[in-house]
This record gives sequence, C-alpha cells and structure tokens, in this order.
Amino acid sequence: MRKTLAAATGVLALAVVGTTLTALPANAALSDVPVDCSAYTTAYRSDGQRLSYGYNARKTSVTAYPGDKLAWVPTAWQQLGAAGDTDMFMSSELATHPTDGYLYDLERRGQRTNGVWKMTQNTATRMASGFAGTRILANGTYLYRVAGTSLYRYTVSYTSGKYVVSAPKTLKTTGWDSVKTLTYERTEGTGSAKVDVLIGTKTNGELKEWRVNHATPTTIGSTVLQTGWAGFSSLTSGYCGAHLNGRSLLGITPAGAASVFFDANQADRIGTDIKGGSLGALSWTAKGYGQ
Repeated sequence: MRKTLAAATGVLALAVVGTTLTALPANAALSDVPVDCSAYTTAYRSDGQRLSYGYNARKTSVTAYPGDKLAWVPTAWQQLGAAGDTDMFMSSELATHPTDGYLYDLERRGQRTNGVWKMTQNTATRMASGFAGTRILANGTYLYRVAGTSLYRYTVSYTSGKYVVSAPKTLKTTGWDSVKTLTYERTEGTGSAKVDVLIGTKTNGELKEWRVNHATPTTIGSTVLQTGWAGFSSLTSGYCGAHLNGRSLLGITPAGAASVFFDANQADRIGTDIKGGSLGALSWTAKGYGQ
C-alpha cells in the first residue's frame, strides 16, 4: 500500500509558492537504486505547514501547497486514501494530536487553476479519544498504533459518510518503546496464515520486519534484515515500477539528511540484497511520518 500524493499530482515544489521546481540529481548510491524507484515521506514543519519529501527518478524534491497547514503538528500520521491528477488532489488521512489525546480525520483537497494551487478543503475532525501518547501509526488492512511500550490494532471503516475507528485490541505490552519507525508493507498468506507485514527500525539499529497474524494478532513473527539503521527518525517504503518484486526505502535523520535503498526482493526476509546509501544533507528537518 503505497500512497504517494506527490506522485499522483505530479507537483514537485521547493517552496510554498505554487511553482514547480525539481532538485538536482542526487549523486550517492544511484548505481544501487534503479531509476524507476520512488518514495515519498509526509512531513509537518513546526509552524504546521505540510511538506512532502520525495525521491523519484534519482532526484530529490520537496512539495508544499499554499495554505496547506494545521494548527498543530501531529505526533503520528497515516494516509487512508488519495486520488488526483496534474490539476487536483483529494486525500483522507489520520493524525494524532500532541495534547488532546484524539485521533483526527484530515480531509484535504487542492485545485490548480491557471497554474496556481489553492486548497479547497483542509479540515481536521475528531474521530476518537484514547490516543494520547501515540508515537507511530501504520495503516494497512488494519491500523496499528505504537504508544509507550505497547502495540495496538484497530479497524478503520467508512460508515454513514464518515470514517470511524474501532476499540483497540492490545497486541503487545512490552518492548515496543524500542521501535523508532514502523510502516505497513503488505499483506501475505491466506486463511489462518494471513499476516500483515510491517517494516521499521529500532533504537538498537535493527531494520526489522514484523508479521502480524490476522486471526491471532498477538502472534507476531519477526526477522532482522540489517543493522546500522538507528539514525533514522522516519522510514518510508516506496515503489519501483519496473521491479515489482522489489521496493525502495527512504530514511530521513532528525538533522535532515536522507538515504535511499533498494531491496530487490521484498518478500524474501533477507537483508543482504538491500543496497543503497546517503543522499547527503538535504535540510529535510520537518517532522516526518513513514508510510
């Protein structure tokens, strides 16, 4: 489930001015990452301005729309769905508030007229309480939440014209405070073996996959793919159009540096084929949310 709004809209802007600019090609690790790979990370600046940090066709980009702001910076964020073309977009998203303990439904719409982008909808509506302390959301078949030492699972549905979220199911109560980043990757298997595959990083530097069983979600398998990933504060799993069995991984550090990697076989549970490296200091310092 890769929901990349910048890819859908085709806009790569480096400032909140509604123009289209493309960053210079990154020089590092390009031989390891195929040109068809892309990945995008949503971010919010401290003033509430929303950004999208992108890597596509061996170039980096920052997308921003005028007026695309929140009055607060989410502690966690995930996309529910999006659509659009070169002149419009619509997006439904989930975000947790830093102080009031609520999960919010963010509804964003944008339109470009005569080359100028304008937000036509930008609302934040309370969905449910009980989300205080949320550090991470990961949305796929289910919504996963990391808070404190625990991992929770929810069902999100669309009922009577609005999104609703179920009561939480506690999956684990220990150990998840060491998880730094987490994103939904895919669902695999059938019947009693069907699992959601999540990928993320830990404070000890592990790049790890978790497999959460649908029927018995407290049963969670895991595989360490690599080490040395402790520096990233966000991790996004991307898409490679001509390498459908593979995936790209975009990691961003708190200091604003980024790295991109290519995993030739995303389903093999082996990390030795993950290749890539640093894109350098890009000043991507806004709070990023893996997806």
